[in-house]
Amino acid sequence: MIQTSESFDLAVIGGGSGGIGAALAAARRGLNVVLIERGHMLGGTATIGGVNVWEMGAGGTGIPFDIYQRLKQIPDAVGIYSNGRHFCLPGAHGGWPHDMTGVSFPGGENVVDPGRQYIDTLRRHVPEEFLNDKWLWAKENWHGVPFEPDAFHSVVMDMFSETGNCAVRLGTALIGADAQDGIVRKATLSDGHRISATSWVDGTGCGALCRMSGCEQLQGIDSKGAFGEDGAPDEHIERVNAPTLIFRVAKTDTPEVEPLPPGIPADFWWRDTPTSSCVNHYPNGDRNINMLPTMEGPEFLALGWEKAYAECRRRIHCHWHFLQTNFPEFQYFRMHTIFPMLGVRESWRTVCDKMLTEGDIVGGLHQQTDPDIIAIADHSLDRHGQGGACPEVLFPYGIPYRCLVPRGYRNLLIACRGAGFSSIAASSARLSRTMMQLGQAAGNAVVLARELGCPLPAVNPQRLRERLCEEHVQLEFPLTDQLQAYIVANQ
Repeated sequence: MIQTSESFDLAVIGGGSGGIGAALAAARRGLNVVLIERGHMLGGTATIGGVNVWEMGAGGTGIPFDIYQRLKQIPDAVGIYSNGRHFCLPGAHGGWPHDMTGVSFPGGENVVDPGRQYIDTLRRHVPEEFLNDKWLWAKENWHGVPFEPDAFHSVVMDMFSETGNCAVRLGTALIGADAQDGIVRKATLSDGHRISATSWVDGTGCGALCRMSGCEQLQGIDSKGAFGEDGAPDEHIERVNAPTLIFRVAKTDTPEVEPLPPGIPADFWWRDTPTSSCVNHYPNGDRNINMLPTMEGPEFLALGWEKAYAECRRRIHCHWHFLQTNFPEFQYFRMHTIFPMLGVRESWRTVCDKMLTEGDIVGGLHQQTDPDIIAIADHSLDRHGQGGACPEVLFPYGIPYRCLVPRGYRNLLIACRGAGFSSIAASSARLSRTMMQLGQAAGNAVVLARELGCPLPAVNPQRLRERLCEEHVQLEFPLTDQLQAYIVANQ
């Protein structure tokens, strides 16, 4: 039990991917760390939110690979997927099936592929010459990492325990923060305790610690004038990336269409046509079903978290009834879990010393001159529910350390999807393994600042990059020979 007066070298608020990376990196290097998580388990969206898969992408080394190695030791805890059926593949449908007419599968499918290994998951970007045949290329080259959420939580808790330096508090929320002149001093928790720390990392996803500490924040779609982005609208729009509620279904031997709960219609009352599904296979044969999306961004903002979640649960039952009724293979599954957290892709973003923009992402590593790149990524600009396509990037890009430094703050970093990103950049950079590597950089930066006696914004970027390379973090593309040999030898 944390006492009211207890103090730490580092307090990490939020036990999602970024928070895990930050707390584990700092604790491994000897700092006295506390990790505060409001949920009942670690992982955030990646566990409680049902996103029980790491999508393919550059930069997924370091701590994510450490976790993967632990998961592999547990039967049916983790796998590598390949693309299965997809309604955009030739022969499946003539185009995006707005009405699902003539579709043999209601979206995309990712199947566990024993022939693939972790190193196969470390690329997303599509060669320019294949952009017109994206799904054919993806079928052979996109490989992600599905995992069991309970096993993930257990493995990460064991890793924290092994450091001997990290206290993990579950079921505890941040309710207030004391900050003055760019220094965060104390935080008030939902259990009535107050903690103090020399340094702080916000891993809440929505930037709650930054917001309570008085940091400047942004929400919605930034205007073209905000960051000079070609893909931005002329005026700011109060709209966020569409959220999704994910559910899990379990295999059974007998076919059945499960009855709808009372009061839930069979028709899609909130839209004209059914939504598509991203269906990921678990290693044990269950299915993880992600509606794309469950609710549009403006409706989510209007309803608020609790009402939005309740409405999304109703839609889940309708969607599952549609799948079982129209695609008989789903009759051999039963509803297992509707995850307790709504998957919100975007909320508040914090204004940092550097804001990653569309230009940084499109330009790629070979055009970036930032000396402080501490993570790389290559996910598409995936603006769910905001109009337009989902353009792939042609090269990996880098995320600078300054994107983790809230403007004007000396002992606070942010390592989550609410970091220093424009709304367009956030649509690409927000994935779990990328967030975990932001956290790994943040934890190492806190260690360096303590060693050098400097504030967090003044951490030497070259020293930080050297530390990350020591921990097998990918900062270049393609992989260096040394890092590739390490992954191959240990996967």
